[in-house]
Amino acid sequence: MKVLILINKVGLGDCILHINYIHEISKKYGKPVSILAKKNTRAKDLFLDDPHINEVITLDRLNSKFGSHDGFNGFFKLANDIKEKKFDKAFIFNSSIRYFLICKYAGIKKIAQYPLFKKKGQHIVNTAKIFTENELNKIVSTQPKLLISEEKILKARKDISRSHKNIVLGVSASGPTKRWGIKNFIKLVKKINEKYSSKFYLVAGKNDQELIDEILNSNIGSDCISLNNLKINEILPIIANCNLYCGNDTGFMHISAALNLKTVALFMDSPVLAYGKYSKNINVIIPEGEAEETTTHDTLGAEKISFDKVYNKCIELLTN
Repeated sequence: MKVLILINKVGLGDCILHINYIHEISKKYGKPVSILAKKNTRAKDLFLDDPHINEVITLDRLNSKFGSHDGFNGFFKLANDIKEKKFDKAFIFNSSIRYFLICKYAGIKKIAQYPLFKKKGQHIVNTAKIFTENELNKIVSTQPKLLISEEKILKARKDISRSHKNIVLGVSASGPTKRWGIKNFIKLVKKINEKYSSKFYLVAGKNDQELIDEILNSNIGSDCISLNNLKINEILPIIANCNLYCGNDTGFMHISAALNLKTVALFMDSPVLAYGKYSKNINVIIPEGEAEETTTHDTLGAEKISFDKVYNKCIELLTN
């Protein structure tokens, strides 16, 4: 049985949320599966060492301009690209009729998919969980586990001192309303270092280098190391050797949780119940005066994230 799994999501974090479902499908059929995902998910880097995944096919659909799989011609190009690989079954993690028809045209006999035309109101984690459980007839955990080679982890460990704490700082996010201020991170580094001697690994999106530069040029810059010049598959082993992640709700937060790091996740303008509750490793900090249920898009709570709560949670997790 040759299996294709289609994930029509844009973000790196969205891709990570599907890892355990991919693993369970692979286990069901006793062989690695193929993934169809957009380039922005970084699926090729994330799954480079994953024995459950045979290949990652890039879904070339873009938001700002047409990709090769967009439009009428793109429909047939994608269908033909899939057809060449002769898949027996497809799992489609969305409700789009387009991908159902593409798989049909590609000659895939067995197609499992979310209910068609019901995208509105879907919970990214719960919908995927229910879909996978119904298809596999078993209970499936929402806890993702990113698999990278032990050799890479051990190699990275040689350059990371264990004489101090190693902390990942996620200073970036998909938009300015989802970011805690850089001055807060600088203050946090100073105060953590008063309690525990630490090194801080800075991660951010490629378009947010100025955020990292602001930290590196501050008076705590010597305690920080930027990972922004590295590829994702080079960053993963470094994160795997750290003690803690603290930062915004961003792709690196999801990576850290999936690498089994204790994770302090700052939710100020994104839905906690969708992105912050699927993993036992994630410890959510929300704006003062909000509840997890009310912290969602348009909460605009960056100024209401309590510094003391962030610091105290970091110290608690570093101590225990």
